[in-house]
Amino acid sequence: MMRKRKGYPVYPLTAAQKFHFFYQNFCPKKEVLNIGTSVTIENDLDWDVLRASICKAYERNESLRVRFAQDKEGAWYQYVVSAEEGKPEVEFVDFSEKTMEEAEQTMTAWTRVPFKPVDSPMTRIVMIKMPDGSCGVYLLSDHRIMDAQSLIGFLQDVIELYCNSLYEGVPYPKDMASYIEQVQKDLAYEAGSKAQQRDREFFEHLIDSTTEPIYTGIDGTAKLDAERQRSGDPNARAAVNVSDSVDSAIDIFHLEEEPTTRLMKFCEEYHVSLQCLLLMGIRTYFQKMNGIDDVSVNLAIARRATLKEKKCGGTRIHSFPFRTILSEDKSFLDGVYLIRDQQNEYFRHANYDPVAYFAYRGRKYPHQGGQTYEPMSLTYQPMSLKSQGLDKLGDIHYKTKWYSNGATTQGMYLTVMHRPEDNGLDFSFEHQVKAVSREQLEYFYYYLCKIMFKGAENPGLSVGDIMKLI
Repeated sequence: MMRKRKGYPVYPLTAAQKFHFFYQNFCPKKEVLNIGTSVTIENDLDWDVLRASICKAYERNESLRVRFAQDKEGAWYQYVVSAEEGKPEVEFVDFSEKTMEEAEQTMTAWTRVPFKPVDSPMTRIVMIKMPDGSCGVYLLSDHRIMDAQSLIGFLQDVIELYCNSLYEGVPYPKDMASYIEQVQKDLAYEAGSKAQQRDREFFEHLIDSTTEPIYTGIDGTAKLDAERQRSGDPNARAAVNVSDSVDSAIDIFHLEEEPTTRLMKFCEEYHVSLQCLLLMGIRTYFQKMNGIDDVSVNLAIARRATLKEKKCGGTRIHSFPFRTILSEDKSFLDGVYLIRDQQNEYFRHANYDPVAYFAYRGRKYPHQGGQTYEPMSLTYQPMSLKSQGLDKLGDIHYKTKWYSNGATTQGMYLTVMHRPEDNGLDFSFEHQVKAVSREQLEYFYYYLCKIMFKGAENPGLSVGDIMKLI
């Protein structure tokens, strides 16, 4: 007999959700899982139609109606409420009498309010009218029910429903996929399936067949040197990368449309994703700064290969250490291809539970809690609202903005996304303020771009030459 809560079937958490619970437990600020974003367009909106479109999008998307609860043993589980019960309270806030700065401060403050943990909605949505006359929505979501891709998918659904109601010739959006169905698939995988066994063997072999990784720092070997001195072990390879404070900020650097196009052209010509080029740029930077050709960073993998996975909402990100060893005499293109091939292998096995990966590696190379080999995490978000067919709606100019929740358990997390207004790139660094400064990020971003452009223009150049030339 299936257990129920409030009349709804209950489901255990998936590995991706447990990962978020895992680090939330260590974080004094529970808003660490909040994601706040706004989308605005330079048009007046029909607020009644927008409200109806938002409610319809909630009805079509099970993942927005997820609730969490705990059993007597303290284990968390989830259930999905009906469309009627899950109908959102759509607020409206008019910022037109305020300054842009005041409006953004208010939305940042909203982003820092944690959700009630048990039996309560995990989203908040507000229709907003901005000081510059643009109109749109602010969405706050908990990372355990949404990641960047499902968030973009939801906002796209709202826009398409709205446009279908108001404009002739705009088709009704295709149905979303079932979140529950996808959760059941994930749970079946995690219940000792053959696929899980294959993936475990892949990652355990990866850890067993290589040497211990080594930490590389954003400005060189200082942190590793300090750890070697502190521990009295001259061969220590892990270091502490975080500060004693989870207070965070988001610093964003904008790459214009024209240089972005040059990078995309390189990717098209050599049949690689922009993520490969970004990883090559990042690892080469750390190689230059640390004088080590062995570099590891954490790589977030979206796990949305099938159409059902793309359209089911929820959170599907798994994050694994991505290690490359590349000698200076290898060409830039050699490095990009090495990353591409390795990444494709990771994608094939990415359903594996990252917590199990870290536990296995921790047993093989025991080191103190808080120590790591990876100085940062990378997410590349190829999906943008612009790429989702919204250009059919004529020349609508719209902007997206992300707001800081004020807390992170990682030293540095880089998300690279395409800007909707011009398809240039935004490099968005969420970082612990005490662990990494804005000046360090500026330096890193400047050299990362130099490496990527130098390599894209001269793919046959050796890694060593590129490091000398920039």
